[in-house]
Amino acid sequence: MMNSPAPLLSMQRISKRFGATQALEKVSLELYPGEVLALIGENGAGKSTLMKILAGAYQPDQGTMTLQGRPYRPSGPGEALQAGVAMIYQELNLAPDLSVEDNIMLGQERRWAWLGLSRRAARQQIRRVLAQLGHEELDPRLEVGRLPLGAQQVVEIARALLRQARVLVLDEPTSSLPQRDVERLFDVLRRLQGAGVGVIYISHFLEEVRQIAQRYAVLRDGHLVATGSLDQTTQEELVTLMVGRRVEELFPHVPHTPGEVILRVEQLQGASLPREAQLELRRGEILGIAGLVGSGRTELLRSIYALDPVRRGRVRVAGSTPAASPAARIRAGLGYVAEDRKSEGLALDQPLEDNLTWSHLAPYNRWGLLLRRRRRREAARWIQQLQIKAQGPRQPVYQLSGGNQQKVAFGRVLHQQANVLLLDEPTRGIDVGTKAELYRWMGQLAAQGKAVLFVSSYIQELLEVCDRVAVMCRGRLSPALPVEQWTEDKVLAVALGTQWPQASGETPPAQ
Repeated sequence: MMNSPAPLLSMQRISKRFGATQALEKVSLELYPGEVLALIGENGAGKSTLMKILAGAYQPDQGTMTLQGRPYRPSGPGEALQAGVAMIYQELNLAPDLSVEDNIMLGQERRWAWLGLSRRAARQQIRRVLAQLGHEELDPRLEVGRLPLGAQQVVEIARALLRQARVLVLDEPTSSLPQRDVERLFDVLRRLQGAGVGVIYISHFLEEVRQIAQRYAVLRDGHLVATGSLDQTTQEELVTLMVGRRVEELFPHVPHTPGEVILRVEQLQGASLPREAQLELRRGEILGIAGLVGSGRTELLRSIYALDPVRRGRVRVAGSTPAASPAARIRAGLGYVAEDRKSEGLALDQPLEDNLTWSHLAPYNRWGLLLRRRRRREAARWIQQLQIKAQGPRQPVYQLSGGNQQKVAFGRVLHQQANVLLLDEPTRGIDVGTKAELYRWMGQLAAQGKAVLFVSSYIQELLEVCDRVAVMCRGRLSPALPVEQWTEDKVLAVALGTQWPQASGETPPAQ
């Protein structure tokens, strides 16, 4: 399995404390040349803190590191990059208005000038790196913001390789990628393995982890609880190690029965997407929307919630047509959880009590004054009910882990007592334990007679959680069929436009 008995990277007894919180406690980790090591654990387990120490963003309180047999303790990310350690975050660090080659060269211009490289010579080196990654078709002159997400990820990796990175850390690299881009990313990682690069791969998609990684390391509550070979460990054992208990149901089912139609979308046409979408959502129902990235799923939810302009069509809620504004849609009973919780779903620098209650302040309003104590007590109740790991209602949201931030975003629509929940990728980037909680909450809401419209790129969860599923393809929405009539292959075929459900009597969207 290993090219050499000597580790490429060694982290020994790393500890880190933030105030009263012990984020890491004597964690030891080794990475070998040409290896993909899966670093897994729940949100808040300490994965990001450990990797930020490796990347030079944090300094450890204690512990030592060696890189290629030499002592390693970077004073900052720049020094880590010079030493050969590159970290690619879930939110890519690119300049979208610059070209591919400008992004790859960014921060290295002085070094390139010192080496006497012309623009043409630099471009040749960039092309060689892209060819090494299997993406020789990528034109260095293209503007990065116009590239699909998978290609943007390749640009980040190419930039790291051009800096001669020997250790590459990928944080949730597939959370927003369609399956074909996931497969291309895995091809890239296999090429890097062949070149002796060590990869630390952070992901909550355990089935993907098993495809690409050889070994695993599990963090829980700041401690390293297990390491081992993936081919000798079952999925259930990994989940138990992550959450510290047996998770009997990864997809818990709460009995619920669909009733009358509460949301009706009629021939909805956005500025570009969706294209004449129509659907019916019933009380007590979970309706899933599948599709590739860019197919129009997010635009559909934003149009329903009146965040995006609509050219024509109508949205009816419980028989009435609310005005085309988010405030009117909230009053009509709609609640929306955005895919990008950091820039759209939450006010990160504001406290939990604000984020949980801002969309429904009526209970705390008396003669135009905000009853802060009452609101704080209610926020504390929601924090306890949703099991949000936080110091209290006044803690800023940015200090929470990703999974707990998502609970806050979810809690906001629960607090506003929404009858129709529009959920856009609600499980993106969260751990399996929190996912199971969200699935259970969806079932409980449906059992209470509420309706859930659930957008996801993770086909398996749609097939496990939803009552019916529809698929977006190039802005068009297929008929919603009972989940029993779908398979993963059929969902992908419809998403790609090579097949269309017969119930519609329509032809597939034009190529």
